[in-house]
Amino acid sequence: MNVRPLHDWVLIKRIEEKETLKGGIIIPDSAKEKSQEGEVVAVGAGKIPESGTIRIPVDVNPGDRILFGKYSGTEIKIEGQDFIILRETEIIGVLTAASKSAGKK
Repeated sequence: MNVRPLHDWVLIKRIEEKETLKGGIIIPDSAKEKSQEGEVVAVGAGKIPESGTIRIPVDVNPGDRILFGKYSGTEIKIEGQDFIILRETEIIGVLTAASKSAGKK
């Protein structure tokens, strides 16, 4: 895939939650909420503010796991795969290795 977002746009792939619970109950797609967690696939070069010529780089990198708002970004399909493209300001936070392992039960 050759997609390079411009400026402060970030391309992410949503990380889907598990379809079954510990008790073995399968949750149908119609009953699940979409995950608000994703993996950064590509980032733009950064934003150039109106007051200057120095580009402000994006704080996330490809491979980072992030959290984003429920209604953030625009869903797009590239080569049959679903992605979300959003601005860096719509990213709520970056998940670190410690927070990833703490979330597992």
